[in-house]
Amino acid sequence: MKILLLEDEMMLNESIQEFLESQGHAVDAFLDGLDAYESIQKNAYDLLILDINVPGIDGLSFLERIHALKIHTPTIYISALVDIEEISRAYNLGCYDYLKKPFHLKELALRLDRIVLSNEVPRVHLRLSKNYSYDQEHSTLLFNGVSQTLTKRQSQIIDILARNRGRVVDFEQFRIYVWDEQIVDNATIRAEINRLKKFLQEDVLLNVRGMGYMIDKP
Repeated sequence: MKILLLEDEMMLNESIQEFLESQGHAVDAFLDGLDAYESIQKNAYDLLILDINVPGIDGLSFLERIHALKIHTPTIYISALVDIEEISRAYNLGCYDYLKKPFHLKELALRLDRIVLSNEVPRVHLRLSKNYSYDQEHSTLLFNGVSQTLTKRQSQIIDILARNRGRVVDFEQFRIYVWDEQIVDNATIRAEINRLKKFLQEDVLLNVRGMGYMIDKP
């Protein structure tokens, strides 16, 4: 998942970011609500983890503002606040979960797993490997969150493989989707995919002998 983290305690911010990235997530971490608000207007996220008492825009107002922009992303609040009015406001705004500080990072991981299993997260960003992810909304390959420049054909190859993670895409599917049903032989398709494999910095594309190619689920 691609996660936006808003937490103004620097050590906790860094600890959460490091932990989530070790779990295979891509994390954009912010100490200030204004910076986070600017980012979410430009980038799509699968999940928000928000502290409430932060500078710039507080975590509750942050959610109100992005809802006004018609951005509705599953949210977990993390806060030392125990005021039932604040907690009620968080849930009324539509947050999925509330985690009281201090908490164990593994507890946060359990909350994330529960959200994923509930299908609340639309999975805009698909994790392809340790560092690669795929932004379905913008059809963009990302390496450590940075968009990669591909040719049109390479982008189409990544697109069909990413959307079929865990399943083999055969040569006929490549002809239909990437080559617009042109008559091309398997060797031509292999050559194009091999060029793409050489460009990638990780071994993402798997050759399934005699069948086609796939991206395995990490």
